[in-house]
Amino acid sequence: MVEHSWLPLLHDFQPQMLFISAYFDAHREDDMGTMGLVEADYEWVTRHLLQIANQYAEGRVVSVLEGGYDLSSLARSVTAHIKALSDG
Repeated sequence: MVEHSWLPLLHDFQPQMLFISAYFDAHREDDMGTMGLVEADYEWVTRHLLQIANQYAEGRVVSVLEGGYDLSSLARSVTAHIKALSDG
């Protein structure tokens, strides 16, 4: 979904700034979401979003925490997301 739908649309749109609502309740251990993501997925998506931000938006990114009700998976997912942001 992300690779074939969201990313091509972002490339078409060429945003001047990216706002990330990180949707951490999509983790497979969280009862609220149904996407079945794991920490590596959050890191992967974040890295791709940073590439788009660097290409079109001079690296401008705002990331906000949304969801995440299983505290263990939330902590791991946020860590993966922040690691990718700080590496980018």
